[in-house]
Amino acid sequence: MRVARMAVTFILVVWVVSGCGTGPTLQAASAELQKDMQRLETDDVFKNPLKKLRIVERPDRDLPCDKGKFQRVFRATADYERKAPDVDSHLDQAQRLMENTLSQVLHYEMTYDFTQVDWRDGRLLEGRKDVPGITVKVIVVPESPTWRLVAETDCLPPS
Repeated sequence: MRVARMAVTFILVVWVVSGCGTGPTLQAASAELQKDMQRLETDDVFKNPLKKLRIVERPDRDLPCDKGKFQRVFRATADYERKAPDVDSHLDQAQRLMENTLSQVLHYEMTYDFTQVDWRDGRLLEGRKDVPGITVKVIVVPESPTWRLVAETDCLPPS
């Protein structure tokens, strides 16, 4: 009987302790978002002055989003010089370049919406990092700035 009580106590302690630290925290997601911003700034494509990368909002302050939870936001714009004469080709090239950057350089898992292929007014890209809890959305449009990027953490507890 005594062994059974100790086993139950041990299982309860392990269950409570394992439940306390699960899931991403704002601190971890913010650190990853900060790294993403630095990777984007130093990427071969975007450090080119012709891309006119502009950081609109840095992920340096906590934004309240729920009771006791916060998120961080990173916003940037950049331009892609039109190389193709038609709008569809320009959007396709800009979309592919940003998808490659997000997936290969910044390591986001991209979701693809194939219904956008013929949209002449723009494209919407979305990527996700589940482990720290970050979502990135990029609007690709034919006019300048070509890319409008918003990356934000999930609504997370501070630590």
